[in-house]
Amino acid sequence: MKTLRDVKIGETCTVVKLHGEGAVKRRIMDMGITKGVEVYVRKVAPLDDPVEITVRGYELSIRKADAETIEVQ
Repeated sequence: MKTLRDVKIGETCTVVKLHGEGAVKRRIMDMGITKGVEVYVRKVAPLDDPVEITVRGYELSIRKADAETIEVQ
């Protein structure tokens, strides 16, 4: 299983599945990260947290722990 955390800077991937449950999963979905959407990894902070991505035309920073719950291909 490849997660959003494993995607290199400058690569684009497609969300396959969201793992996790409850409020965490709902918050990720509310940010526009849903099954089938394309995500572009823009930057990763020096200490690997957070990850800056572009999704649905806007920029977003997510924590490493949240990125590990997003399965991509």
